[in-house]
Amino acid sequence: MCWSAKADLVAGAGIAAVGVACVVRARRRRDLPLAALPLLLGAHQLVESVVWHAGGGSGPATVAWAVIALPLLVVWVPVGVVCAVPARARRRLTVPLAAGAVTAAALAHALATRPVTAEIRGHTLAYVLQLPFSRLLIAGYLTATVGSLLLSGDRGLTVLGILVAVGALICWALWRVEFVSTWCAFAAVCSVVLLLWVRGRQGLEAVDRAGPDMARARGRGDGS
Repeated sequence: MCWSAKADLVAGAGIAAVGVACVVRARRRRDLPLAALPLLLGAHQLVESVVWHAGGGSGPATVAWAVIALPLLVVWVPVGVVCAVPARARRRLTVPLAAGAVTAAALAHALATRPVTAEIRGHTLAYVLQLPFSRLLIAGYLTATVGSLLLSGDRGLTVLGILVAVGALICWALWRVEFVSTWCAFAAVCSVVLLLWVRGRQGLEAVDRAGPDMARARGRGDGS
C-alpha cells in the first residue's frame, strides 16, 4: 500500500465506518472503549490525510495526529482491555496498564514542551519529536498496547495482539524513521478484527443479565 492523502482518506473513512458498526453492535458498556477503537483509528487516518495536504510541517493537524498516536492510544488500549475482560483476568494486566500510564505522561509532557513536525518522505510520513529515553518509551508503548492484548485471555483480542505485534516488526524493519505512521496505519487496518470480536460478544449480554438473576434465585432458595 502506498500512503498518500487519498489513501489515508479512503482508509480512514473505511475504518471509521467499521468503528461505527462496532459501537452500534456492542451490547455491553464495558466493551464500548475497545469497540470504539476502530472509530478512533479511522479518524486518526483522516487527520493524517490533512497532514498530507498541508505538506507536513508542524500545524494543528500534525499536533492532533501526534496526540492521538502517542499519549492517547497508549492509555486507551490497555484501559479498554481492562474494561472488557472478566475481573479475574485484570490482575495480569497491571503491568501493561501501568506502562501505559507512565508512557502517556512522558509523551504528553514531550508534546507540551517540544515541537513535533511531519516530513513527507516518498510515500510515507515521518513524525519528528525529540524524545528523551526514546527506546524505553517505545518499549513502554508496546508493552501497554500489544502486551495488554496478548495478556487479555480473550481469543479475539489475542489474535489482534499478534497481528499488531507482527505489524510492528515489519514496519520497524522497513521504515525505521517512519515507524509510527506506518504502524498506526497497519494497526488501523488490523482493527477490523474488532468487528468480529464485537459480534462474538453479543451473546455475553444475556449471560451478564442472567448472573444477578441466578444469584437472587439462589439466595431465595437458601432462605427457604
